[in-house]
Amino acid sequence: MLAHDTADFSSPAAAKVKSADIPDDKDMLRAAVELTRDLAAARPELYWPDMLASAALGYAALAGAILLDNGWLALGCGVVSALALYRALLFIHELTHIHRDALPGFRFVWNLAVGIPMLTPSLMYEGVHTLHHARTRYGTVEDPEYLPLALMKPWSLPLFIVIAVLLPVGLLIRSALLVPLGVIIPPLRKLVWERASSLSINPDFRRRPPEGAFARMVFWQELGVSVWALFLVWTAWAFDWRPLAIGLAVVSATAVLNQLRTLVAHLWENDGAAMTVTAQYLDSVNVPPPGIWAGLWAPVGLRYHALHHLLPSMPYHALGEAHRRLSAQLGGGSTYARASYPGLFPLIARIARSTMKLS
Repeated sequence: MLAHDTADFSSPAAAKVKSADIPDDKDMLRAAVELTRDLAAARPELYWPDMLASAALGYAALAGAILLDNGWLALGCGVVSALALYRALLFIHELTHIHRDALPGFRFVWNLAVGIPMLTPSLMYEGVHTLHHARTRYGTVEDPEYLPLALMKPWSLPLFIVIAVLLPVGLLIRSALLVPLGVIIPPLRKLVWERASSLSINPDFRRRPPEGAFARMVFWQELGVSVWALFLVWTAWAFDWRPLAIGLAVVSATAVLNQLRTLVAHLWENDGAAMTVTAQYLDSVNVPPPGIWAGLWAPVGLRYHALHHLLPSMPYHALGEAHRRLSAQLGGGSTYARASYPGLFPLIARIARSTMKLS
């Protein structure tokens, strides 16, 4: 989730939601495993063309946004670029869940084609997102990707979005300035790693130092993203700031899209207690068909975010079929059906109403 380690979103002390009291629905959990065993394999013939085509379309449209003189055409290209690059970027979520040997070379190519160019290498999600799925961490103070947003002040929601607008500038400063300086200033290097090297929303999260093979991967990714960031700054200074400004605007649009998706990925109603798997599921959100727009603002399977919390390793292309099977088996009155919602705006309105009631 592209959100940020900043600003203290304090929740009212009196706000309590007893999500932790929800018992596990063992029939649902059993069905989720038994009905989807044949869907668990990642299919490279879907992953590779989807990611590469999304990236290619995004960069082609970005070139149009930079080069076209017609303002409306340039704006249209910018919108297409933001949507396509957003889809390509969200494959970072898949990288954290697929088996290491499932898609040889995919992580490396994704970082070269998407992660480094967009200043968001996979190191910023790997080793962080899996903590969000840990059975005893979800929704607690140890979850890097959870804040009780529904229990906070009304101003916390617009601030949550404004932070995303500023993300590209922050990423550029991080990679072009802070990471290189950290090479010669160890305390700064420690601070940047702990506080500015993860896509987290919990301001209390501190990242542990990388170890082993992951530390080696971090070194090369940090080197690549820093060289790229410095190149961007140099070309802007030596030639023209306009291409960089447009590129940052497009990345900002992708960040806002993702922040909106993050805002409705959960109900954010837990007060910090450990939760059962079923409680975690019910605090999460599916936006299944027939709605068509969720495929744009929650691509790469993320419209089935609640189902993803039941089956974290299920590849994105199988979630639609898994949802159909579970819905047919368990029925409209089941616990499973309770996590389905009609769309983006009703979910935003729900969270907004919750914050206003507590203000």
